[in-house]
Amino acid sequence: MPRLIIILAALLAIAILVRRIQTMPPQKRRAAYWQLLFVVVVGGAILLTALGKMHWLGAALTGLLVMVRQLLPVLIRSVPTLHKLWQQRQNAQPSGQYSEVKSALLAMTLNHASGELNGQVLDGPLKDWLLSDLSLEQLQQLLRYCQQHDDDSVQLLTSYLEQRFPEGFDHHTHGEQPTTDNSSMTRSEALAVLGVADDASEEDIIQAHRSLMQKLHPDRGGNDYLAAKLNQAKDVLIG
Repeated sequence: MPRLIIILAALLAIAILVRRIQTMPPQKRRAAYWQLLFVVVVGGAILLTALGKMHWLGAALTGLLVMVRQLLPVLIRSVPTLHKLWQQRQNAQPSGQYSEVKSALLAMTLNHASGELNGQVLDGPLKDWLLSDLSLEQLQQLLRYCQQHDDDSVQLLTSYLEQRFPEGFDHHTHGEQPTTDNSSMTRSEALAVLGVADDASEEDIIQAHRSLMQKLHPDRGGNDYLAAKLNQAKDVLIG
């Protein structure tokens, strides 16, 4: 009877974890499922060993698996080449191909080649979700949340909605366009907005600004808020 209770409790815990994983952003689910599988395998091996149902060799292999799992980050840090490759993978983003504008609730990116906007939710009920993975209903929910908490996030999300749903959203500015203040944008933020490197020349900055304005200027079907951010970034970098 106690064994049956333990098994039922374990199955219930797994079911709860699976349901929780299903509510995570899609890009995080795979890692979460692998972690759950690892826990289930190790937990099952420990349980079988305790009940005398598992050969000692299987228990040893399980222990080795746990040790490798725990030591892997240390091994990566201890080998300079692997550490460098790991950092490059974590920070991989093609230089000069994307621009980024952040608000309190959103991080919006612009693909220079395609002009496509995408972004990630930084805070709130949909934290860590990519905008491209959200349904229209979820985006409307996010918009209402932004309206309650941060005006800049409303402008950024509206930019995305106007591009993704050109038939369903007004292309004109929603409300009065907020003014921008050069002192509110740092140099690093300005570099990210224009998608240029820290050592970019004045000519590079002007060229990046001109190219992006061709995609985002309101007269060309773009967005007032993002165009204002591009102008602000240029002013911060070269005055």
